[in-house]
Amino acid sequence: MTPPEAYEALRGDATAALVDVRTKPEWSFVGIPDLRSTGNRMALAEWRSYPDMSVNPTFVEDVTAELGGTLPDTILFICRSGARSDDAARAVSQTAEQAGISVRCINVAEGFEGDLDSDAHRGSMNGWKAHSLPWRQT
Repeated sequence: MTPPEAYEALRGDATAALVDVRTKPEWSFVGIPDLRSTGNRMALAEWRSYPDMSVNPTFVEDVTAELGGTLPDTILFICRSGARSDDAARAVSQTAEQAGISVRCINVAEGFEGDLDSDAHRGSMNGWKAHSLPWRQT
């Protein structure tokens, strides 16, 4: 799902949530999606922890806690460019399935910053920011 499709999906489903799986430094220095206008829940939960980028062993528990203790029917996952969030979405989906919980986990392709452009910069070719979707500094 592209970032504009993800934003529209969130606007169309008040119970859906967005999970930003990037690292704390990425949230702080690059910014985060801003869902204040949609009213959707948003969780900040590191899939891989900075600086060693090891997988967070409590990721699913962190996401559940950030979302108020229960998982919604639909969760969208976003990272910098779409790779980490795909892994994170699969992990939550698998854990939920094993627990008998039905959760639709969707990766946001392109991520928050998107791919590198010809000048090796992110945020101008594709991604949440390049599509001019709401975001803010933390």
